[in-house]
Amino acid sequence: MGLKVNEEKVYSKAEENVKLLIIGSGPAGLAAALYAARADLNPVVLTGMTMGGQASLTHLIENYPGFPEGLGGAELGELFKVQAERFGTKVVYDTAIDVDFSERPYRVETYNSIYFADTLIISTGANPRHLDIKGEEEFTGKGVSYCGTCDGFFFKDKEIVVVGGGDSALEESIFLSRFASKITIIHRRDELRAGKILVDRAIANEKINFIWDSILVEIKGEDQVTEVVIKNVKTGEFSDFSTEGVFIFIGHIPNSQLFESKLELDSAGYLIVNNLMETSELGVYAAGEIADSNFRQVITSAGMGAAAAIQVTRFLEAEE
Repeated sequence: MGLKVNEEKVYSKAEENVKLLIIGSGPAGLAAALYAARADLNPVVLTGMTMGGQASLTHLIENYPGFPEGLGGAELGELFKVQAERFGTKVVYDTAIDVDFSERPYRVETYNSIYFADTLIISTGANPRHLDIKGEEEFTGKGVSYCGTCDGFFFKDKEIVVVGGGDSALEESIFLSRFASKITIIHRRDELRAGKILVDRAIANEKINFIWDSILVEIKGEDQVTEVVIKNVKTGEFSDFSTEGVFIFIGHIPNSQLFESKLELDSAGYLIVNNLMETSELGVYAAGEIADSNFRQVITSAGMGAAAAIQVTRFLEAEE
């Protein structure tokens, strides 16, 4: 006679009560963890799909203070993690899949566990919008980039292309003109969508050229990018264009899907916070690129994370 198994018990998830749960392990999340751990809040960090966030995918970060020779994004993320853990942060390799803000402590479900958190810091970041064309993923970090500030120096005296026609594309192109010898902006329309001041500056820049009514359909190379295939959207004509780098600036997608209808978002999907990093829900804070569509830098994200943790500490102290 076989033994009966309590299936509900077998498949039930472990539950844990925490003072502070941090969703996301990029610079904002780990900086928040460091400050919260030093305040004896014993924070738990859910890493999400990428430990260290988008910054960990950057080949070399040279603009973070304290590292004059620069260091890899993954290496910087690991240092953030080690420092946070030193003061008592618990880093959990798991991803939040559901949240319930109907009552405190707030309920956050992951693939493996259920957390009941007195407070939350959301630092799930934003991902650059991709072209989704052949060669894009293969050459990311090998000539394909989504951050001029991060990678511009590596294209000194090189000819590059920039994809996009909005403010970000022109701002980054003007910045990249400090390094590159020639920049060709490829835009699918026959006029730019950026503000007039940026348009005037880009057009006046001797290093910047334009290819209109065109899109990229493929990125080619061997160890590094060597050329792209361009399609004219009006004529349908294809052409090869030699280049040593491809910078893609067609927008970002904030990782806020989990919080839709639960927290206030702006029209682009970014979490709305005030100057104290507070969201629309009491005791729920946000930091980093999930709440920042403007700067998107490691140092600004870390600063927002630190600010959020300080405010969480004050909030919990006031409740006590």
